[in-house]
Amino acid sequence: MDFTIALQKLASYRPRKNPTYKKAFADGLLLLNNDAWKRRPDSWEFLESLALAALDSERYDASDRCIKHLVDKFGDSPRVEVLSGIRIEATEKPETALEYYNKLLESDPTNAAAWRRKAYVLRTMGKLDKSVEELSSLLDTFYNEVDGWVELAEIYYLCSQYNYALQALSHALLLAPQNPFYVLEFAEIAHTSGDIPLAIRTFLMVVDMTDDEAAPTTSYQTDITLRAWYGVKLSLRRLTSETRSPSQTAPPNNPELIGKLATERLRQAYEQRAKGTSAPESEDDLLEWASTALKPPPRT
Repeated sequence: MDFTIALQKLASYRPRKNPTYKKAFADGLLLLNNDAWKRRPDSWEFLESLALAALDSERYDASDRCIKHLVDKFGDSPRVEVLSGIRIEATEKPETALEYYNKLLESDPTNAAAWRRKAYVLRTMGKLDKSVEELSSLLDTFYNEVDGWVELAEIYYLCSQYNYALQALSHALLLAPQNPFYVLEFAEIAHTSGDIPLAIRTFLMVVDMTDDEAAPTTSYQTDITLRAWYGVKLSLRRLTSETRSPSQTAPPNNPELIGKLATERLRQAYEQRAKGTSAPESEDDLLEWASTALKPPPRT
């Protein structure tokens, strides 16, 4: 794995607490216990991933073993330093983690990963203004930190500053236009902000990026595509002749046809997931199902 990409992944780490990570830990622990990890071509990346999975599973003994192997091999490399910081975040007070990251930044002000972790810790402490300050300074220095822009957008969203959130996400889209998760997040914030034409256009962009109509109906409807269709449907319900767009985005020319297609896609998804059960006739019931079944997908 490219060093820079790996460090960015560490910098954007968040506890997942999901069954997939627990299984990854259980499988990896067997390799750790019998030293089989040493025979893997990706042994050191494996230890890094296992350390994070162990932290998610609250198996700090296993994470410490992984980190020790990495320290013995690489010493105080940036990746090991940030991983050690994440370990501190898991069990120590936030102030302790902040002190740790501040020391890293004192010795190397260009350590963008440590800077991002510091901003994240401030966010978890509820110090959103301080977190925004740190992220803004970071992004002034390292414009290409895509996840930093996404993190900044999320904080602005939490503060109901939707225009600022959209501005931050627009930078992420410039840097990673191929990532449909960022486009979906942009669309959902546009919907929340009331810019309905912009939301519809962006939801449809997600569909174009992810919905392969040539594929069998049992495989092409990914969660992100369905969530986009769900967003289209909700947005169309708010679209009227009086709707205005702060971004000056034109409304769709054929909203009725788009709405019918969105309903069709959601009905297909319901019937697939309900194992042949017919979808509800009522659109309200269908959308109520979608609101609970189509959870936001994780960012990649």
